[in-house]
Amino acid sequence: MFEFNLTVPAGATHKKKIVGRGSSSGWGKTSGKGHKGQQARSGGKVYAGFEGGQMPLYRRVAKKGFSNYPFKKEFYVVNLAMLETKYSDGETVNKESLMQKGLLRKGSLYVKVLGTGDITKKLTVDVDRISASAKEKIEKAGGTIVQSEA
Repeated sequence: MFEFNLTVPAGATHKKKIVGRGSSSGWGKTSGKGHKGQQARSGGKVYAGFEGGQMPLYRRVAKKGFSNYPFKKEFYVVNLAMLETKYSDGETVNKESLMQKGLLRKGSLYVKVLGTGDITKKLTVDVDRISASAKEKIEKAGGTIVQSEA
């Protein structure tokens, strides 16, 4: 089996600071917390943004707008140059074939074909979205487009 050197490098660990054990230690009496007040007490911390009881800024400023994030659609982009190298003449390009050819990850919901690169093969493209330049190039090469709505 393997032999591992499991020692910690010098200076990587530090001893815990022990406070409140006599004045000669340098951290006696008030233990570095000063005299009285909220921060000298146990649990005496305030949350980030606390303004001493005054209405905090994040509550004074009005809420505005909305977020469309829950309805966002993320498209996996495939370029024509990728289709040219992976597909042969007359094949159909869809999610299943893209996964088989290794151009698409399993969790991708939507696919969009972009027009980067050239294509010479007649392909039937069945994807969620397609750019205008890609559509033009595919039709020019003699291919067809079946676009599902997404």
